[in-house]
Amino acid sequence: MNKEPCMSAVKTLSRLALLASLLATATTAGAAECGADLPTFLSGIKAEAVAAGASADAADRALSGAQIDPKVLSRDRAQGVFKQTFLEFSQRTVSKGRLDIGAQKIKQYADVFGVAEQKYGVPAGVIAAFWAMETDFGAVQGDFNTRNALVTLANDCRRPELFRPQLLALITMVEHGDLDPATNTGAWAGEIGQVQMLPKDIVKFGVDGDGDGHVNLKKSSPDAILTAGHFIESLGFTRGQPWIQEVTVPESLPWEKAGFDSGMKAGDWFALGVVPRDGDKSAAGLEGELVLPQGRKGPAFITYPNFNIYLEWNQSFIYTTSAAYFATRLMGAPALLKGDPELGLNDEQMKVLQTKLQAFGHDVGKIDGILGGGTRDAVQKEQQRLGMPADGWATPALLQAL
Repeated sequence: MNKEPCMSAVKTLSRLALLASLLATATTAGAAECGADLPTFLSGIKAEAVAAGASADAADRALSGAQIDPKVLSRDRAQGVFKQTFLEFSQRTVSKGRLDIGAQKIKQYADVFGVAEQKYGVPAGVIAAFWAMETDFGAVQGDFNTRNALVTLANDCRRPELFRPQLLALITMVEHGDLDPATNTGAWAGEIGQVQMLPKDIVKFGVDGDGDGHVNLKKSSPDAILTAGHFIESLGFTRGQPWIQEVTVPESLPWEKAGFDSGMKAGDWFALGVVPRDGDKSAAGLEGELVLPQGRKGPAFITYPNFNIYLEWNQSFIYTTSAAYFATRLMGAPALLKGDPELGLNDEQMKVLQTKLQAFGHDVGKIDGILGGGTRDAVQKEQQRLGMPADGWATPALLQAL
Protein backbone atom coordinates (compact mmCIF):
# COMPACT_ATOMS: atom_id res chain seq x y z
CA MET A 1 0.00 0.00 0.00
CA ASN A 2 1.42 3.41 -0.92
CA LYS A 3 1.50 6.47 1.35
CA GLU A 4 -1.30 8.35 -0.37
CA PRO A 5 -4.12 6.18 1.06
CA CYS A 6 -2.59 6.44 4.54
CA MET A 7 -2.54 10.24 4.41
CA SER A 8 -6.11 10.21 3.09
CA ALA A 9 -7.11 8.01 6.00
CA VAL A 10 -5.62 10.46 8.50
CA LYS A 11 -7.50 13.39 6.95
CA THR A 12 -10.73 11.39 6.80
CA LEU A 13 -10.42 10.32 10.40
CA SER A 14 -9.70 13.87 11.52
CA ARG A 15 -12.87 15.21 9.93
CA LEU A 16 -14.99 12.31 11.12
CA ALA A 17 -13.55 12.45 14.62
CA LEU A 18 -14.48 16.13 14.89
CA LEU A 19 -18.05 15.45 13.84
CA ALA A 20 -18.22 12.42 16.14
CA SER A 21 -17.04 14.57 19.04
CA LEU A 22 -19.73 17.13 18.32
CA LEU A 23 -22.34 14.38 18.15
CA ALA A 24 -21.19 12.89 21.42
CA THR A 25 -21.57 16.19 23.26
CA ALA A 26 -24.69 17.39 21.50
CA THR A 27 -27.63 18.55 23.57
CA THR A 28 -30.90 16.71 23.13
CA ALA A 29 -32.94 19.80 23.94
CA GLY A 30 -35.96 20.03 21.70
CA ALA A 31 -35.50 16.51 20.38
CA ALA A 32 -38.69 14.66 19.55
CA GLU A 33 -39.55 11.88 21.96
CA CYS A 34 -39.70 8.29 20.78
CA GLY A 35 -43.08 7.27 19.47
CA ALA A 36 -43.85 10.67 17.99
CA ASP A 37 -45.47 10.85 14.56
CA LEU A 38 -42.83 10.51 11.86
CA PRO A 39 -42.68 14.15 10.61
CA THR A 40 -42.37 15.45 14.18
CA PHE A 41 -39.77 12.86 15.05
CA LEU A 42 -37.64 13.59 11.97
CA SER A 43 -37.86 17.31 12.67
CA GLY A 44 -36.49 16.65 16.13
CA ILE A 45 -33.67 14.50 14.76
CA LYS A 46 -32.74 17.24 12.29
CA ALA A 47 -32.69 19.87 15.02
CA GLU A 48 -30.49 17.67 17.19
CA ALA A 49 -28.09 16.95 14.33
CA VAL A 50 -27.77 20.62 13.41
CA ALA A 51 -27.19 21.54 17.07
CA ALA A 52 -24.41 18.94 17.11
CA GLY A 53 -22.66 20.58 14.14
CA ALA A 54 -24.13 18.90 11.08
CA SER A 55 -25.37 21.02 8.22
CA ALA A 56 -29.10 21.37 7.69
CA ASP A 57 -28.57 20.24 4.09
CA ALA A 58 -26.92 17.00 5.20
CA ALA A 59 -29.72 16.30 7.66
CA ASP A 60 -32.33 16.94 4.97
CA ARG A 61 -30.54 14.65 2.50
CA ALA A 62 -30.19 11.92 5.12
CA LEU A 63 -33.78 12.02 6.34
CA SER A 64 -35.70 12.88 3.17
CA GLY A 65 -37.97 10.00 2.22
CA ALA A 66 -37.43 8.15 5.51
CA GLN A 67 -40.08 5.60 6.41
CA ILE A 68 -40.95 3.32 9.28
CA ASP A 69 -40.19 -0.28 8.29
CA PRO A 70 -42.56 -2.78 9.98
CA LYS A 71 -40.23 -5.65 9.02
CA VAL A 72 -37.50 -4.10 11.17
CA LEU A 73 -39.81 -4.02 14.18
CA SER A 74 -40.79 -7.61 13.52
CA ARG A 75 -37.14 -8.68 13.48
CA ASP A 76 -36.43 -6.69 16.63
CA ARG A 77 -39.27 -8.39 18.49
CA ALA A 78 -38.31 -11.88 17.35
CA GLN A 79 -34.53 -11.96 17.57
CA GLY A 80 -33.13 -15.44 17.18
CA VAL A 81 -30.83 -17.01 19.73
CA PHE A 82 -28.16 -19.67 19.53
CA LYS A 83 -29.68 -22.98 20.55
CA GLN A 84 -27.07 -25.08 18.80
CA THR A 85 -24.20 -26.67 20.64
CA PHE A 86 -20.69 -25.38 20.10
CA LEU A 87 -19.79 -28.34 17.91
CA GLU A 88 -22.94 -27.96 15.80
CA PHE A 89 -22.41 -24.24 15.28
CA SER A 90 -18.64 -24.24 14.84
CA GLN A 91 -18.62 -27.17 12.41
CA ARG A 92 -21.18 -25.34 10.27
CA THR A 93 -19.53 -21.91 10.37
CA VAL A 94 -15.86 -22.93 10.30
CA SER A 95 -16.25 -24.93 7.12
CA LYS A 96 -13.58 -26.00 4.66
CA GLY A 97 -15.08 -23.68 2.05
CA ARG A 98 -14.83 -20.69 4.35
CA LEU A 99 -11.31 -21.61 5.42
CA ASP A 100 -10.24 -21.85 1.77
CA ILE A 101 -11.81 -18.50 0.90
CA GLY A 102 -10.30 -16.96 4.02
CA ALA A 103 -6.83 -18.12 3.04
CA GLN A 104 -7.36 -16.70 -0.45
CA LYS A 105 -8.55 -13.35 0.93
CA ILE A 106 -5.62 -13.10 3.31
CA LYS A 107 -3.28 -13.68 0.36
CA GLN A 108 -5.18 -11.30 -1.94
CA TYR A 109 -5.11 -8.45 0.58
CA ALA A 110 -1.79 -9.32 2.20
CA ASP A 111 -0.58 -5.72 2.07
CA VAL A 112 -3.77 -4.41 3.72
CA PHE A 113 -3.71 -7.07 6.44
CA GLY A 114 -0.05 -6.21 6.96
CA VAL A 115 -0.94 -2.56 7.57
CA ALA A 116 -3.70 -3.61 9.97
CA GLU A 117 -1.30 -5.69 12.04
CA GLN A 118 1.46 -3.08 11.91
CA LYS A 119 -0.83 -0.20 12.94
CA TYR A 120 -3.30 -1.93 15.23
CA GLY A 121 -1.61 -5.14 16.32
CA VAL A 122 -4.46 -7.34 15.05
CA PRO A 123 -3.46 -10.48 13.08
CA ALA A 124 -5.02 -11.24 9.70
CA GLY A 125 -6.81 -14.32 10.99
CA VAL A 126 -8.71 -12.39 13.65
CA ILE A 127 -10.05 -9.84 11.15
CA ALA A 128 -10.73 -12.42 8.43
CA ALA A 129 -12.69 -14.66 10.82
CA PHE A 130 -15.05 -11.82 11.72
CA TRP A 131 -15.31 -10.95 8.01
CA ALA A 132 -16.37 -14.53 7.29
CA MET A 133 -18.70 -14.92 10.26
CA GLU A 134 -20.52 -11.63 9.66
CA THR A 135 -21.09 -11.62 5.89
CA ASP A 136 -19.28 -14.53 4.22
CA PHE A 137 -16.57 -12.10 3.12
CA GLY A 138 -19.09 -9.52 1.94
CA ALA A 139 -21.43 -11.84 0.08
CA VAL A 140 -24.39 -11.44 2.48
CA GLN A 141 -24.63 -7.92 3.89
CA GLY A 142 -28.38 -7.53 4.42
CA ASP A 143 -31.10 -5.91 2.32
CA PHE A 144 -32.73 -3.48 4.78
CA ASN A 145 -32.50 0.22 3.96
CA THR A 146 -30.10 1.43 6.67
CA ARG A 147 -31.63 4.88 7.08
CA ASN A 148 -35.15 3.46 7.44
CA ALA A 149 -33.98 0.75 9.84
CA LEU A 150 -32.38 3.31 12.15
CA VAL A 151 -35.32 5.72 11.92
CA THR A 152 -37.63 2.85 12.82
CA LEU A 153 -35.58 1.70 15.80
CA ALA A 154 -34.82 5.22 17.06
CA ASN A 155 -38.50 6.15 16.88
CA ASP A 156 -39.56 2.92 18.59
CA CYS A 157 -39.62 3.27 22.38
CA ARG A 158 -38.01 -0.08 23.11
CA ARG A 159 -34.35 1.03 22.81
CA PRO A 160 -34.23 4.60 21.47
CA GLU A 161 -31.15 5.46 23.54
CA LEU A 162 -29.19 2.88 21.52
CA PHE A 163 -30.37 3.77 18.03
CA ARG A 164 -30.82 7.55 18.12
CA PRO A 165 -27.02 8.16 18.26
CA GLN A 166 -26.64 5.74 15.35
CA LEU A 167 -29.09 7.78 13.29
CA LEU A 168 -27.17 10.97 14.08
CA ALA A 169 -23.94 9.25 13.06
CA LEU A 170 -25.56 8.22 9.78
CA ILE A 171 -26.18 11.91 9.08
CA THR A 172 -22.44 12.48 9.62
CA MET A 173 -21.68 9.77 7.07
CA VAL A 174 -24.07 11.36 4.58
CA GLU A 175 -22.43 14.76 5.09
CA HIS A 176 -19.00 13.30 4.34
CA GLY A 177 -20.29 11.50 1.24
CA ASP A 178 -19.70 8.00 2.66
CA LEU A 179 -23.30 6.83 2.41
CA ASP A 180 -26.31 7.30 0.13
CA PRO A 181 -29.33 7.17 2.45
CA ALA A 182 -31.74 6.26 -0.33
CA THR A 183 -29.85 3.17 -1.51
CA ASN A 184 -27.60 1.97 1.30
CA THR A 185 -28.66 -1.40 2.65
CA GLY A 186 -27.48 -3.58 5.52
CA ALA A 187 -28.73 -5.56 8.49
CA TRP A 188 -32.13 -4.91 10.10
CA ALA A 189 -30.50 -3.29 13.16
CA GLY A 190 -28.49 -0.79 11.12
CA GLU A 191 -25.16 -2.59 10.81
CA ILE A 192 -23.38 -1.77 7.56
CA GLY A 193 -20.87 -3.43 5.31
CA GLN A 194 -18.60 -6.42 5.06
CA VAL A 195 -17.84 -6.53 8.79
CA GLN A 196 -21.28 -5.28 9.90
CA MET A 197 -20.55 -2.18 11.97
CA LEU A 198 -22.93 0.48 13.24
CA PRO A 199 -22.64 4.07 11.94
CA LYS A 200 -21.31 5.50 15.21
CA ASP A 201 -18.41 3.03 15.19
CA ILE A 202 -17.76 3.64 11.49
CA VAL A 203 -17.58 7.39 12.12
CA LYS A 204 -15.19 6.89 15.03
CA PHE A 205 -12.99 4.10 13.71
CA GLY A 206 -13.46 4.23 9.94
CA VAL A 207 -10.29 4.06 7.84
CA ASP A 208 -10.00 4.87 4.14
CA GLY A 209 -7.97 1.85 3.10
CA ASP A 210 -8.10 2.30 -0.68
CA GLY A 211 -7.29 6.02 -0.78
CA ASP A 212 -10.47 7.25 -2.48
CA GLY A 213 -11.24 9.77 0.26
CA HIS A 214 -14.20 7.84 1.67
CA VAL A 215 -14.91 5.03 4.11
CA ASN A 216 -17.10 2.51 2.33
CA LEU A 217 -17.43 -0.75 4.23
CA LYS A 218 -19.93 -2.15 1.73
CA LYS A 219 -17.83 -2.06 -1.41
CA SER A 220 -14.23 -1.61 -0.30
CA SER A 221 -12.52 -4.62 1.28
CA PRO A 222 -9.43 -2.55 2.24
CA ASP A 223 -11.70 -0.09 4.06
CA ALA A 224 -13.47 -2.96 5.83
CA ILE A 225 -10.24 -4.70 6.85
CA LEU A 226 -8.54 -1.62 8.27
CA THR A 227 -11.68 -0.32 9.95
CA ALA A 228 -12.21 -3.70 11.61
CA GLY A 229 -8.60 -3.72 12.77
CA HIS A 230 -8.93 -0.22 14.22
CA PHE A 231 -12.18 -1.16 15.97
CA ILE A 232 -10.78 -4.41 17.39
CA GLU A 233 -7.78 -2.52 18.76
CA SER A 234 -10.17 -0.12 20.49
CA LEU A 235 -11.86 -3.06 22.22
CA GLY A 236 -8.58 -3.81 23.99
CA PHE A 237 -6.79 -6.33 21.77
CA THR A 238 -3.16 -6.59 22.91
CA ARG A 239 -0.52 -6.90 20.22
CA GLY A 240 1.43 -10.15 20.16
CA GLN A 241 -0.76 -12.07 22.62
CA PRO A 242 -2.95 -15.11 21.89
CA TRP A 243 -6.72 -15.05 22.22
CA ILE A 244 -7.61 -18.74 22.47
CA GLN A 245 -5.62 -21.97 22.49
CA GLU A 246 -6.95 -25.50 22.15
CA VAL A 247 -5.88 -27.83 24.95
CA THR A 248 -6.37 -31.39 26.12
CA VAL A 249 -7.43 -32.02 29.70
CA PRO A 250 -6.76 -34.88 32.15
CA GLU A 251 -9.63 -36.91 33.62
CA SER A 252 -9.48 -35.07 36.92
CA LEU A 253 -9.32 -31.32 37.45
CA PRO A 254 -10.92 -28.76 39.76
CA TRP A 255 -13.73 -28.46 37.22
CA GLU A 256 -15.53 -25.86 39.33
CA LYS A 257 -12.79 -23.42 38.34
CA ALA A 258 -13.53 -23.86 34.65
CA GLY A 259 -15.31 -20.98 32.93
CA PHE A 260 -14.68 -17.29 33.36
CA ASP A 261 -13.41 -15.33 36.37
CA SER A 262 -11.40 -18.17 37.90
CA GLY A 263 -8.48 -15.88 38.72
CA MET A 264 -6.07 -18.50 37.41
CA LYS A 265 -3.22 -18.13 34.96
CA ALA A 266 -2.62 -20.39 32.00
CA GLY A 267 0.45 -21.75 33.78
CA ASP A 268 -1.71 -22.86 36.70
CA TRP A 269 -3.75 -25.03 34.33
CA PHE A 270 -0.60 -26.35 32.65
CA ALA A 271 0.71 -27.39 36.08
CA LEU A 272 -2.52 -29.33 36.66
CA GLY A 273 -2.01 -31.36 33.50
CA VAL A 274 -3.76 -29.25 30.88
CA VAL A 275 -1.70 -29.48 27.69
CA PRO A 276 -1.74 -27.07 24.70
CA ARG A 277 -2.22 -29.00 21.47
CA ASP A 278 0.40 -26.87 19.75
CA GLY A 279 2.84 -27.41 22.62
CA ASP A 280 3.28 -23.65 23.12
CA LYS A 281 3.35 -22.65 26.79
CA SER A 282 4.84 -19.20 26.25
CA ALA A 283 1.64 -17.54 27.50
CA ALA A 284 1.80 -19.32 30.86
CA GLY A 285 2.08 -16.00 32.70
CA LEU A 286 -1.13 -14.59 31.24
CA GLU A 287 -4.53 -14.89 32.83
CA GLY A 288 -6.09 -18.01 31.38
CA GLU A 289 -9.56 -19.45 31.67
CA LEU A 290 -10.35 -23.08 30.95
CA VAL A 291 -13.38 -23.06 28.65
CA LEU A 292 -15.36 -26.27 28.10
CA PRO A 293 -18.19 -25.48 25.66
CA GLN A 294 -19.66 -28.99 25.96
CA GLY A 295 -18.21 -30.14 29.23
CA ARG A 296 -15.02 -31.92 30.24
CA LYS A 297 -15.40 -34.64 27.57
CA GLY A 298 -15.76 -32.23 24.64
CA PRO A 299 -13.46 -29.63 23.05
CA ALA A 300 -11.37 -27.63 25.52
CA PHE A 301 -9.67 -24.24 25.26
CA ILE A 302 -7.66 -21.79 27.30
CA THR A 303 -8.91 -18.26 26.66
CA TYR A 304 -6.62 -15.28 27.22
CA PRO A 305 -7.35 -11.58 27.89
CA ASN A 306 -7.60 -10.92 24.14
CA PHE A 307 -10.67 -13.17 24.09
CA ASN A 308 -12.54 -10.32 25.78
CA ILE A 309 -12.70 -8.47 22.46
CA TYR A 310 -14.85 -11.30 21.10
CA LEU A 311 -17.29 -10.85 23.97
CA GLU A 312 -17.39 -7.12 23.20
CA TRP A 313 -18.14 -7.83 19.53
CA ASN A 314 -20.88 -10.39 20.26
CA GLN A 315 -22.08 -11.59 23.64
CA SER A 316 -23.08 -15.08 22.51
CA PHE A 317 -20.69 -17.62 24.04
CA ILE A 318 -21.17 -20.02 21.13
CA TYR A 319 -20.57 -17.32 18.49
CA THR A 320 -17.51 -15.86 20.21
CA THR A 321 -15.83 -19.17 20.89
CA SER A 322 -16.46 -20.24 17.29
CA ALA A 323 -15.10 -16.96 15.91
CA ALA A 324 -11.99 -17.19 18.08
CA TYR A 325 -11.42 -20.81 17.03
CA PHE A 326 -11.98 -19.81 13.39
CA ALA A 327 -9.23 -17.20 13.70
CA THR A 328 -6.75 -19.80 14.96
CA ARG A 329 -7.59 -22.05 12.01
CA LEU A 330 -6.88 -19.21 9.61
CA MET A 331 -3.53 -18.75 11.37
CA GLY A 332 -2.61 -22.41 10.82
CA ALA A 333 -4.06 -24.35 13.76
CA PRO A 334 -5.41 -27.86 13.05
CA ALA A 335 -9.05 -28.85 13.27
CA LEU A 336 -10.19 -29.24 16.85
CA LEU A 337 -10.58 -32.49 18.71
CA LYS A 338 -14.31 -33.11 19.04
CA GLY A 339 -13.95 -35.51 21.95
CA ASP A 340 -16.99 -37.46 23.10
CA PRO A 341 -19.26 -35.00 24.91
CA GLU A 342 -21.99 -36.27 27.17
CA LEU A 343 -25.50 -35.96 25.80
CA GLY A 344 -26.92 -32.51 26.45
CA LEU A 345 -30.48 -31.35 26.98
CA ASN A 346 -33.03 -30.50 24.33
CA ASP A 347 -34.91 -27.20 24.38
CA GLU A 348 -37.76 -28.30 26.62
CA GLN A 349 -35.46 -30.13 29.01
CA MET A 350 -33.27 -27.04 29.29
CA LYS A 351 -36.28 -24.93 30.20
CA VAL A 352 -37.26 -27.45 32.88
CA LEU A 353 -33.69 -27.34 34.20
CA GLN A 354 -33.69 -23.53 34.27
CA THR A 355 -36.99 -23.54 36.13
CA LYS A 356 -35.55 -25.95 38.72
CA LEU A 357 -32.37 -23.89 39.06
CA GLN A 358 -34.44 -20.75 39.53
CA ALA A 359 -36.44 -22.53 42.26
CA PHE A 360 -33.13 -23.31 43.99
CA GLY A 361 -32.42 -19.57 44.09
CA HIS A 362 -30.12 -19.22 41.10
CA ASP A 363 -30.35 -16.26 38.73
CA VAL A 364 -30.56 -17.84 35.29
CA GLY A 365 -32.24 -14.87 33.62
CA LYS A 366 -35.01 -15.61 31.17
CA ILE A 367 -36.29 -19.19 30.94
CA ASP A 368 -35.33 -19.52 27.29
CA GLY A 369 -33.79 -22.95 26.84
CA ILE A 370 -30.32 -21.44 26.33
CA LEU A 371 -27.25 -22.61 28.23
CA GLY A 372 -26.01 -19.07 28.70
CA GLY A 373 -23.60 -17.67 31.25
CA GLY A 374 -26.05 -17.48 34.15
CA THR A 375 -27.33 -20.99 33.56
CA ARG A 376 -23.80 -22.39 33.21
CA ASP A 377 -22.80 -20.81 36.54
CA ALA A 378 -25.87 -22.26 38.22
CA VAL A 379 -25.22 -25.69 36.70
CA GLN A 380 -21.66 -25.66 38.02
CA LYS A 381 -22.81 -24.77 41.53
CA GLU A 382 -25.41 -27.51 41.59
CA GLN A 383 -23.00 -30.05 40.11
CA GLN A 384 -20.52 -29.21 42.86
CA ARG A 385 -23.20 -29.44 45.56
CA LEU A 386 -24.27 -32.84 44.27
CA GLY A 387 -20.73 -34.16 44.06
CA MET A 388 -20.74 -34.27 40.26
CA PRO A 389 -17.86 -33.00 38.05
CA ALA A 390 -18.67 -29.28 37.96
CA ASP A 391 -17.87 -28.62 34.30
CA GLY A 392 -20.94 -26.45 33.59
CA TRP A 393 -22.40 -28.82 30.98
CA ALA A 394 -26.11 -29.53 31.52
CA THR A 395 -26.96 -33.22 31.15
CA PRO A 396 -29.98 -35.49 31.70
CA ALA A 397 -28.12 -36.91 34.72
CA LEU A 398 -28.03 -33.48 36.35
CA LEU A 399 -31.67 -32.83 35.52
CA GLN A 400 -32.60 -36.15 37.08
CA ALA A 401 -30.48 -35.48 40.17
CA LEU A 402 -32.30 -32.17 40.72
